[in-house]
Amino acid sequence: MQPDSGPGVGPSPRETAAFLLDKIRQGNGYARGKKKRFSRSASATKVATLVLSAASTVILGLQDLNTWAGLALACVALVTLLGAVEPFFNWRSRWVLMEEAQYRFQRLADELEYLMASTAADELTFDQLSEIFERYQAIWNDLSRTWLEHRREPAPSTNA
Repeated sequence: MQPDSGPGVGPSPRETAAFLLDKIRQGNGYARGKKKRFSRSASATKVATLVLSAASTVILGLQDLNTWAGLALACVALVTLLGAVEPFFNWRSRWVLMEEAQYRFQRLADELEYLMASTAADELTFDQLSEIFERYQAIWNDLSRTWLEHRREPAPSTNA
């Protein structure tokens, strides 16, 4: 009878590889979802800004109507608001960041799948998987670091 716990008992390298592949795919799914969200937000803001800018310009050209002039001023105010919102949320940069993360996760998943397919089960080692896991962690570290850099505000001026 084999013991259920103790040194040397745990998942096989093949099971560990499957677990790691699942984690990489989860990371890829996370990046894909965020990328779509940021892409939609960036695009919606840009389109709204363009529509309101064009509408306000056209409406201001119709100076005979006070209602239209008021509407144009409201459009200009909204354009100003949207112009301030996009840089604050920085959707486009975050969208591109998720695009890069998704690429890196997919590339790593492909390499792990190839390693699993081209290596016999008894030849797959934890050392091989550790290298893949380190790269997986590096993707998350880079993503988190860059995310924070994009979100940081410039330090306030200390001039007195």
